[in-house]
Amino acid sequence: MANNNSAQTHDHQYESHTKRIWTVFIILSVVTLVEVILGIIKPDFLMHTYFVSLKLINWIFILLTVYKAYLITWAFMHMETEKKGLRRSVVWTAIFLIIYLVFVLLTEGDYVYEVLNRGHVAWDF
Repeated sequence: MANNNSAQTHDHQYESHTKRIWTVFIILSVVTLVEVILGIIKPDFLMHTYFVSLKLINWIFILLTVYKAYLITWAFMHMETEKKGLRRSVVWTAIFLIIYLVFVLLTEGDYVYEVLNRGHVAWDF
């Protein structure tokens, strides 16, 4: 005996996501354009203002890059249609790993710079 329940559960209408794709494309393009313009112009106040041993312009690049990664994950990996628990486990894990990686890189990079800058070790490696 055939079970007709499977035919009933998969009966839904196809909906086009063309508008959503173009919206995400435009947002990603604008954010990338802002990054490129900041990289070309390099405003003095962003280049000479430091926050946690890093220029403010670098923090802006980091935040814009994390935003783009989040938007790509949200839209193109279909996280917006998933259950809240799965969304949180994927997105929060990635955000915490990125924050941890940035913290470790900045802390260790600053330490290495200070050691080499004080002359404890030569720069010729």
